Amino acid sequence: MKILDKLIIKDFIKTYFFVVLMLILIVLVLDFTEKNDKFIRNQVPVSEILIYLGNYGLYLNNLLTPITVFISVIFITSKMSGRTEIIAILSSGTSFMRMLVPFFIGATMIGLAAFLLNGWVLPGATAGVTEFKSRWLDEEKFYTETNIHVKVAPDVYAYISRYYTSGNTGYQFTLEQIRDGQLLAKLSADRIVWDTAINSWQLRNWRLRELHEKGELYSVGESLDTLLSITPDDFDLPSNHHETLKLPDLNRQIQILEDRGADNVNYYKIEKYVRYMSPFAAIILTFIGVIVSSRKTRGGSGFQIALGFLLAFIYIIMFLLARTFAEAGSTYPLLSLWFPNMVFALMGLVLYKTVPR
Repeated sequence: MKILDKLIIKDFIKTYFFVVLMLILIVLVLDFTEKNDKFIRNQVPVSEILIYLGNYGLYLNNLLTPITVFISVIFITSKMSGRTEIIAILSSGTSFMRMLVPFFIGATMIGLAAFLLNGWVLPGATAGVTEFKSRWLDEEKFYTETNIHVKVAPDVYAYISRYYTSGNTGYQFTLEQIRDGQLLAKLSADRIVWDTAINSWQLRNWRLRELHEKGELYSVGESLDTLLSITPDDFDLPSNHHETLKLPDLNRQIQILEDRGADNVNYYKIEKYVRYMSPFAAIILTFIGVIVSSRKTRGGSGFQIALGFLLAFIYIIMFLLARTFAEAGSTYPLLSLWFPNMVFALMGLVLYKTVPR
């Protein structure tokens, strides 16, 4: 089987790259056609367009991996089945599980490559796509955030009712020092503004209340400079910021947000879970793909390829729904993200009982 293993792996990888290339080129052509008027109207340089298309192609590769792996497996397996090669392999005494080994090796290679791309290459490409759209395609946008809670130091918590990135200004600001459940001090201000001259925050119409054993001190003022562990850059982040961080940077950002007690840390954790989960999806879908397409049919491989597309799209829809539920505040986000893999793994085990021996 060693020679046959090499042939299957080679055919698997070659077909995978061909399917990936074709699908990406089709989507890029459609995307270019849709945005061509904006490119002309905004006089976007050709070099910038080519860089954008390259980055977007990497992003599509990650998005389409479940489809491309599944379709590649079904294509080469149905072709082998049509030539009665699978029957010959099984008739020679080789078990079905042994025949799956080269497919698993190919899927593992693709999964590891996808993990490296997702962890270190794709974030840069995603950041490039976001920057290009913001610079050349989107109108200037001003972001507003509400009800921001941030832990800025041990036992110190900040709250901003509304923050406008257009003027780096927040309203209804409070800074509380709480230790062992007791309030020690509370600093309030009508506004908090970032002073670019000294790179620090300035409070307007502030009030300070300090609690002591013998009483409390209360002071007010019109303006007060203060240092916080946050800057305007922490507010003016793209909505997909978690997708633009390399894996080591993502881990550091999660730690920073956890220390601050930030509300959006769940998005970064989910992104981390997804990057570790993706390689397993390639293996599971490969297992199902071989089982579905290993039977020889009179109608050829057309039906099996169509079925492969259908199952791959079902997987993607389930994954997107699972990610949405996880980001919405699911009690067990990791379990929610793994739900599509568990369903398809169970489906593969059920289908395995029906394969010819």
